Amino acid sequence: MDLAQFEKEIAPKTFVNGHIYTTEDLEMYKKLHPSITQLQGAQLHALPNTVRYFSLLQNLPPARKLGLGQATFDFTTFPTPVRVAEAPKEKKPKKEAGGANEGAAGTSKAGAQGAAAEGKKEKAEKPKKEKAAPAPAAPVQPPSPHMIDLRVGKIVKVDKHPDADSLYVEQIDLGTETRTVVSGLVKYVPIEEMQDKMIVAICNLKPASMRGIKSFAMVLCATSSDGKDGGVEFVNPPEGSAPGDRIYFEGYEEGQPESQLNPKKKVFETIQPGFRTLDTLEACWINPENSKPHLIKTDKGVCRAGRFANATLS
Repeated sequence: MDLAQFEKEIAPKTFVNGHIYTTEDLEMYKKLHPSITQLQGAQLHALPNTVRYFSLLQNLPPARKLGLGQATFDFTTFPTPVRVAEAPKEKKPKKEAGGANEGAAGTSKAGAQGAAAEGKKEKAEKPKKEKAAPAPAAPVQPPSPHMIDLRVGKIVKVDKHPDADSLYVEQIDLGTETRTVVSGLVKYVPIEEMQDKMIVAICNLKPASMRGIKSFAMVLCATSSDGKDGGVEFVNPPEGSAPGDRIYFEGYEEGQPESQLNPKKKVFETIQPGFRTLDTLEACWINPENSKPHLIKTDKGVCRAGRFANATLS
């Protein structure tokens, strides 16, 4: 398998087909496993997007059920991208204007040369302005849960996708606006249960076209620990929630989400593998550095799954 080519192809995407996991990703995991598990050090560092993708897949239930064995990656050793301020371009000195035409009335060649010399002398006497030092590069902020914009939404209309049997096209009220969202939930949630459902929406992913219809958010769902064959269900906002209510991660209340996540920074792809439900069905993000859960909540309470404990969220 050409890993260098795959590195380029997966760079702008979460999964092979965009933001939605499919069986193609499981097949890709099988292909990648023999190669990725043998790479070390600089070899892994040269494939950051592939490693990110592989790490995400191996933590999902379908891959775990294969029993191929998990690879361990120390992401703290991976190089951090640094923004370098562009150096100011040097301005080339302008050429001196040519001397007056020799045939001009009342102006001799010597006089023109003298005037030019006098002008050069005046310019030479003017102090040169020092070039301003380039502004220091802004520090690169590592991915953090607070960057993800979660809001309470209400599905006010839902239809089957005209060109894809597995997709719904929803209109979701987010308080200040209504967005079109495409979700692959036909196999898991009956359409009558979709109508008027209160949901958790991820609102700052880059819009993605799903079989010809652009989706402007993603609905957060819980997948059974047995994989999608075990079922998929909505993550429910707390009772009394209203469309547009802000959802945040416990301990990150003060952080402000990005207006839109930059796909190149892989914020969602880095944080999402830690999305889980606890034994209590409470939704949370588990910090991989210390295994501490941070509840996903609003001012009215904690978001929860309906049935699935120890589920993955996506």
